[in-house]
Amino acid sequence: MAATSVGNAEAGNGIVYRLKRAGLISAMTVTSLNVWTGSPLAALWVGSRLQGNGPPTMGAIFAVAVVMATFSFILVRVLGLLGNTYDKVVGLGAPRKQHSPWLRSLRGEREDFHDPERTKLSPLDIVMCTMVIIAVVGFEIWFFFFSPSPIDGRSGR
Repeated sequence: MAATSVGNAEAGNGIVYRLKRAGLISAMTVTSLNVWTGSPLAALWVGSRLQGNGPPTMGAIFAVAVVMATFSFILVRVLGLLGNTYDKVVGLGAPRKQHSPWLRSLRGEREDFHDPERTKLSPLDIVMCTMVIIAVVGFEIWFFFFSPSPIDGRSGR
């Protein structure tokens, strides 16, 4: 009977571990999506509150730029924290300081600097790449099929 309770405890920890990982990946997805949608929408909302009637003013445009930059910066920092938390949950150590691949010399490559666990794509990398692809495809669909055409004056193409 003791073996059964130990097995259930390990299964419970496995479920908790999986739920933590799934929750962190979900939080990364929502945060990454908000970099593309929530930040610009919040900035436009703030700008609309500062803008009075009439043509746009430079103050409102400046406020939109500052608010969007601030929200985007905060969301990117949150993404970094979520990525580090995920690495801790999975059991990866702190990443070694490394140069970006495009700044590294190809003739100076040494095998002892490569950590096989760190060379894999992290879930944060996958989530960010997926969100960029979704944003670009969404923009292209809007631009080519739904945006107003300045050439013929139609409301959509």
